[in-house]
Formats: sequence, structure tokens, C-alpha cells
Amino acid sequence: MSNAWPPRRVHIVGIGGAGMSGLARYLAGRGCVVSGSDAAPSDTLTDLKKSMAVYVGSDSDVAANADVVTLSPAVGANDPEIRAAYDAGIPVLTRAEFLSRLTQDHDVVAFAGTHGKTTATSMYLMVTQAANQNPSWLLGAPIRGFGDNGGYGSHQLVLELDESYGTFSQVAPTSLGLLNVEADHLDHYGDLAGVQQAFRALVSRTKRQVVVWYESSAHELVRTVHSVVTVGVDERATWRVGDVQLEPTRATFTLQSADTALEIVLHVPGYHNVVNSAVVAVMALTNGIEQNAVVDGLSRFSGAPRRFQVHGVISNGTALVIEDYAHLPSEIRTAITTARGSEQRKVIAVFQPHRITRTTNLTSEFGTAFEGLDELIVTDIYSSGEPNPDGITGQLIVDSVREQSSTSVRYIAGRIEAAAYIRSIQHHADVLLVLGAGDVGEIASWLTGEVHEH
Repeated sequence: MSNAWPPRRVHIVGIGGAGMSGLARYLAGRGCVVSGSDAAPSDTLTDLKKSMAVYVGSDSDVAANADVVTLSPAVGANDPEIRAAYDAGIPVLTRAEFLSRLTQDHDVVAFAGTHGKTTATSMYLMVTQAANQNPSWLLGAPIRGFGDNGGYGSHQLVLELDESYGTFSQVAPTSLGLLNVEADHLDHYGDLAGVQQAFRALVSRTKRQVVVWYESSAHELVRTVHSVVTVGVDERATWRVGDVQLEPTRATFTLQSADTALEIVLHVPGYHNVVNSAVVAVMALTNGIEQNAVVDGLSRFSGAPRRFQVHGVISNGTALVIEDYAHLPSEIRTAITTARGSEQRKVIAVFQPHRITRTTNLTSEFGTAFEGLDELIVTDIYSSGEPNPDGITGQLIVDSVREQSSTSVRYIAGRIEAAAYIRSIQHHADVLLVLGAGDVGEIASWLTGEVHEH
């Protein structure tokens, strides 16, 4: 392999994942010859095939002829293509190693946190669009009104920085928006202290400013960092958020510093989006983007896929069907609060637990996360490939909810059966909320008739 980076021929094992597919698109846009494999067909693979050699299964010859091979964290070291690359003397880099090397060539504007980072990164990209900038970008979902989940534009790289499996452990951002730090990915970090230590290290590697919400879980980690810029409703924040108005489909607020005042209109609901957009606005202003571009870009943002995504009204009914990626207790609380709104709407939710380790590590926290629902249905766990030697099911969450709250809850393992039950009770709800990071989102499409059940 030559010293030029990135190398011309890059092979990606596990290319269909949210992060790796974005990386593939970025590399292709930069002129690399990209190939990749994945274990199963998907819409993502079908789309990638339009611009690169992508296939299902393994082909050792392809991997052995690349200049470098990188792999998704979900791929094991015994994968046939990984073994073939090692045997041929081809460098094999983890996602963390590859991202570390790639970001050395960029001025990196990064957003990190245990939740909200896809939304914040998407918001910032809409601001760069309004400012007529042409950044490179990498994140975990496509951006409505902007483009795919990855692409190459310029020396500036707008990056959603993922903490799972220690992916961000070797990245040194130029500037960082740190949204929150909570207990997650404990199979990798061990406990909350391990998560906090990893984020502290990220902050210490950041070259310029770190923007945080005042008095947040992220702020607690960075109070002693001199380059921190704070934003929040607290008068002690560097940037002050005020006059927050929350409506069913939008939110407005003012943003002020000692010498600047902006009025921001969001066409997405929820206080969490006020927080995300305020961090984004301060990051953009600190990075020299004009005020009018910040206001315009944030007003253009129409939401990230699967983030409080309105699918429409249920077939043969009146209840609104909303899908949300929420899979952590705090995210679930936020989704429920937003769905209920000031009108205190009646909300029925279906929740699919995500990963065996997360379900078992946060069982107690999930028990109090569903307050405010009129009824909760819990499906079986979406394992995401994790082993389940003890046969844990969604009943674990149901038992925790019954022990710790008054929320009416039942366990229905299958998604099709859960959808059928929701149809039978939908007349009791104003909103049907579909929660989870796995394949539970298909229920939303089934309920509205967008897609037939399978």
C-alpha cells in the first residue's frame, strides 16, 4: 500500500451498515475504487451497487486484491475475507483505525453524544448548505433535502461521531458539539464511568471549541475545559436560549449572546430539538457561519429518518402513527413527552428492545421510562446479532415496567401480532408511537398501509 490516503482500492466488509455505507459513499466520491460485502441483501446494498462492486456473501479474491480492507464492528476476525486479506499481506483496519486516519486530512466539525447526534449533524449540514459551503460528510442516516449518509466535498468534514465499540477513540476533532453522555454500550465500556471516561478523552483530543448545553450530562464532564462554549436557558450560559414555544409540528426560540440575537424557527417538534439546534447554531456561529445562514439552515431542517417521523394516519382510523428511533430510557421519555404535547394526547406505544446487553444492563431504567403512556406493547428483543444464551425476551422489560410504574403493559413477541393488537385498540389513542432501533419501524408502515405485512 502506498502512503497516499485514502488508498485507491478499498474493500469494506459489512458495507450495508449505517456507518459503513456512508463511508463507502464518501470514498467513492473521493475517487476511490470501492468494493464491499455484507451478510444479507438490503435496500442499501441495492443502492450502493449503482456506483460500486457490492455483493452478498464472501469473495476472498476481492479482499486479497484491495489496497486496504476495513470492517464493520459487527464482523468478526474469522470472516473469510478478513482472513484472506491477512494472508495476502493486505492491511486490515478497524472502523476506528480507518476513521482516525481519514480524519487527519480534514478540518473536522463533529457531533457526539449517546443520542441526538444524527439529528444535530443533519441540522449542521443544512446550515452549511444555506451558507453555500461544500463540506464532506459522514453520518448514520440520509439527510432530507441534502443527500445520502456520506459524501466528499471539501477539506471540511462534518461528522457524526459514534461511540459504539469505541469508534471515536482515535479521532481528534477540530471542534465538537457534545450533546449528552449517558449509560449505553455497556458491553464495551463496562459501566457509566467507562462511558464518561471515553467522552472525556474525546474532549481532551478536541483542538478548538467544545459546545455543550449548560447543566447537561455533557457539561458535567467538561466544566474544567477552557475551550468550552455553553448554551442553555441558564443565565450563566455563554449563549442564552429564551422564549421557547413548543407546538405540535414546530418549535421557536431566541438565541442571544452579549452582542448577538437570533430568532430561530424549527419545523420539527420537541424540546430536545430546541437543545440540539441551539448547540448546532452556536457551533456554526463560532465557526464563522453568518447568522442568516444559521437561521435559514435550521428552518430548512425537516427531521431525520426514524426520528419522530410522522407516517400518517392509521388505516381505517384517526390515530396518528409516529416512528421514533428511541431505544434508551431518556430517549423514550422524550418521545412520549413530545407525542403527548401540551394537549395531553392519548398515546399508545409499541417498543422493541434493542440488543440483549442493553436490555439486561438497563432493565431497571426501562421500568420507569414509559410513564405517560395509555398503554404499552413490548415485542421480543432485536438482538442485532448478539448471542442470547439465557433466552432473554421482551418480557424482562414488561416485568420491570409492572414493578416500577402504573403503565398498562403487555408482551406480544411478534411484530405482526403486535400490529394486529394495535389495530384492535387504536380507537383509544390519538397517537400510536412506534419505538426502537431495530426493525420495529416496519409496524408504522404496516399500520398506515404504506407497506404490506411480511
